[in-house]
Amino acid sequence: MLIALTLIPLLLIAILLAATTIFWRKQGYSGPGGETIVRCRAGHVFTTIWIPGMSLKAIRLGWKRFQHCPVGNHWTLVAPVKESELTSDELHMAAQFHDVRVP
Repeated sequence: MLIALTLIPLLLIAILLAATTIFWRKQGYSGPGGETIVRCRAGHVFTTIWIPGMSLKAIRLGWKRFQHCPVGNHWTLVAPVKESELTSDELHMAAQFHDVRVP
């Protein structure tokens, strides 16, 4: 019985994270729960690992995160962008630049 009570919160968290990922993908974002294209405040576009509710390399600030931009080599706020809003050059740049692989 105690094990079941311990698993319930973990199961609820897993369901919430899965629902968030499904919602993001339906909205047109590239890959919450995995590789996601983001734009920094300076306009640089790059790919990062974006797992809803979890971050070891950035400070979460609601919809945005404060993290390192590998394109401009600076610390800044970043936010996910929809692939449909990007030009082909921006998509190419995002594919070329990745941040550190730690979530």
